Amino acid sequence: MRLAEIHIHPLKSCRANLVEQALVEPMGLQHDRRWMLGDGAGGFLTGRQHPRMVLIEVAADAVGATFRAPGMPDLRVEVAELGERESVKVWRSQFDARAGQVEADFWFSDYLGTNCRLHYVGPETTRRTNAVPEVPVGFADGYPLLLIGTASLADLNGRLERPVTMRHFRPNLVVETAVPYEEDGWSRIRVGEVLFENVKPCGRCIFTTVDPETAELDPARQPLETLNGYRIGEQGTEFGINLVARGLGTVRVGDAVVPGG
Repeated sequence: MRLAEIHIHPLKSCRANLVEQALVEPMGLQHDRRWMLGDGAGGFLTGRQHPRMVLIEVAADAVGATFRAPGMPDLRVEVAELGERESVKVWRSQFDARAGQVEADFWFSDYLGTNCRLHYVGPETTRRTNAVPEVPVGFADGYPLLLIGTASLADLNGRLERPVTMRHFRPNLVVETAVPYEEDGWSRIRVGEVLFENVKPCGRCIFTTVDPETAELDPARQPLETLNGYRIGEQGTEFGINLVARGLGTVRVGDAVVPGG
């Protein structure tokens, strides 16, 4: 098996960046979900409530990020220009993140038509994963990385009238597999030089029904409705596996993938 694709989402719910290689850090892939939109009251915004977020493109680097969205001028934000840390919440996790650039808040508010506040979290994050409390995590829903096998998507598409893409499921690592859902049984996996641990299956939600190219919700709630018919487990509707890294290094498209490490 080999690593087929690497996806990075610098802003929570933004359009994925497909890259040829990525640095694996304790918080996951470098630049992945380090930025997030808040509602100004400590809550967070995602494509579940605001599907147009999936059309936002982000180019992140060591000192900041450039944001692009349909009908909007480019927005450049430098981490050094952000204000002090303030309390934010992602599901049940309460922790501090940087914020404070008024121009960015107005830019996102204009684009989405709702009150927005841009937040950034770096390696100083105090947030930790639930199952592996020593592992730091940024603005991901619960765990730093998500992996899906290509055979799993092919099996799902064989059940759908209209096939979907990997972008519907927002993975970080896509592995070329021959058997559908074989990734579910991997306790550990080595990708290139980095060892990962399978923490739990990934529970799926309504966000999977948002078309990543058009930002439109599928009126038939696909592919979620089909998954509901045959992929129910302890985490609800499951598709893909959540990972934590057990080492640092670089992963590259084409790297050998070895279950068990």
